[in-house]
Amino acid sequence: MTTTLEWHLDRDRIDWDELSELYRIAPLGEKPARDLEVVFGNSRYVCFAYDGGRLVGAGRALADGLDCSYLCDVAVHPQYQGSGLGKAIIERLTTLSAGHRKIILYANPGKEGFYRKLGFLRMRTAMAIFQNRERALATGLVEED
Repeated sequence: MTTTLEWHLDRDRIDWDELSELYRIAPLGEKPARDLEVVFGNSRYVCFAYDGGRLVGAGRALADGLDCSYLCDVAVHPQYQGSGLGKAIIERLTTLSAGHRKIILYANPGKEGFYRKLGFLRMRTAMAIFQNRERALATGLVEED
C-alpha cells in the first residue's frame, strides 16, 4: 500500500460509477451506482481511500448513534488487496463507531480469520433473511437447520 493514500469520510466527491466498478472488480458482485448512492447516503459513516485520484478502497457503517453499528460493503481494489488497506478501512470505521455498545459485520465464508485478528468474535445468535435465499445458501452465508 502506498503511503500517499488520501482518505475521505464523506460522500461529497464520490463518483458512484467508479465505486460500482470497484465492487465489480474486488470482486464483490454487481452493485449499480444508483443503489450505492442510496445505501451510502443512508449510512452514518463512510470511508473512501484514493491513490493518485483513483478510488482504491471503500466501506460504510449503518449506525444508530448508541447501541449498534454495522460495518458493511468493505471493498479493496485487487491491486491493493493484501496491502493492509482493508484493515485500515475496518479500523477507521471501527474508530468512527466507537461508543456503540456493539459493532457487528458479517464475513464472507473463509474471511472470518481476517476479522478475528481485528478483534471481532463469531456470533452464535445471528439470523438473516436474504432477498436471494438460494444464492446466500449456495455461497455459505447462511445454512438451513
